[in-house]
Amino acid sequence: MPPAPARREFRCPACGRDTWLLKKPRYDGFVRTGDALLCALCKHEFADESEIPFKDSAAPRVFTEADRPRPVRVFDESEKNRMCRHCREYVVNPFIQRCGLHHCEVEATDTCPAFAPRPPPAPSPF
Repeated sequence: MPPAPARREFRCPACGRDTWLLKKPRYDGFVRTGDALLCALCKHEFADESEIPFKDSAAPRVFTEADRPRPVRVFDESEKNRMCRHCREYVVNPFIQRCGLHHCEVEATDTCPAFAPRPPPAPSPF
């Protein structure tokens, strides 16, 4: 059996309304003989898919790029790299995040005047 058509919406020539393609199986006894192609509203039957006036399958453009929300900028670029999570003194364990320099509890997005950047990770020997 051929795959279902990707386009399913069309204007029915019999009833003149926008509708969907309805595929119903045809049987001869208990043997499937094919599919009946019908208008979902008026049940007008088409002989084959070539006589169905399908609509363009492209989705309608409701929103434009101007409707997209602006990207959220919480931190400016100078502040972004001075956060505790990028500091060499930042210590993480399963229960608490701490500053190894000041011995206090910190959050990953905190900033500190004594910030020292963490060195890049050493290459793996494997």
